[in-house]
Amino acid sequence: MMLFTVMVLSGAILSATTLAALLVLFQLRQTSDVAASTRAIFAADTGIECAFYDRFRTTSLPLCTGTVNTLDNGAEFRMISSGPDSIKSVGKFARSARAFEVTF
Repeated sequence: MMLFTVMVLSGAILSATTLAALLVLFQLRQTSDVAASTRAIFAADTGIECAFYDRFRTTSLPLCTGTVNTLDNGAEFRMISSGPDSIKSVGKFARSARAFEVTF
């Protein structure tokens, strides 16, 4: 009976330790993804600015298209047309993706 008790307690401690290590790993991964998330946000903002430029400039040739546009820092953005009064831009970097939408 003592051996069974020791085995159960050891299993419980091992499970708790494994769970704690997994939580720490997720926190570390989330911390390292902050830089990627920031780059994705700025890429999405760049897409919105590019769409504003296309919308309000005097020439008719579009600068931003629906294809993926890559920036110098490796981030990319894609424009999604949601209608005549809406602009949506999705920025991506590594595993992070962020989006902005502007409605007139």
